[in-house]
Amino acid sequence: MVKTFLILILFALLPVSDSFKALVIGVYSGDSIVVKLEDKTQLRIRLDGIDCPEMKQEYGDSAKFATVGLCFNKQIRVEKTGVDSYGRTLAFVYVDDICVNKELLRLGLAWHYAEYNSDAELANLEREARKNKVGLWRQPNPESPGDFRHKKK
Repeated sequence: MVKTFLILILFALLPVSDSFKALVIGVYSGDSIVVKLEDKTQLRIRLDGIDCPEMKQEYGDSAKFATVGLCFNKQIRVEKTGVDSYGRTLAFVYVDDICVNKELLRLGLAWHYAEYNSDAELANLEREARKNKVGLWRQPNPESPGDFRHKKK
């Protein structure tokens, strides 16, 4: 009995792969998707490092449609980075060699979520989109999703 317990503890301490494949079966918003795992369970995923406009904001629909186009009904690779306060898996999502998180920044459909992520490449992708007035950066004064959410309260 003790031996079995010790084996279970050691197994629990082994690193678990934070990379897995899944099928995208739903897109809630530009930065939130639902996937089906091999065992048929569903998992909500929040794209790490970015913050897309809310659905009621300008470009909210555009961000969602871009995410649908990039990954809906496709096999993806999920690189898990954590879990957010809502219980969603935080991750970088890849369709073949395309990182969906980075592509949304490149398309000007997301902010780098600098409050929770310090990745210099993500910051640079946002900076380039701003400089080139791509996507939502065509607006004279785009409102960040965070500011939009705080105003609603």
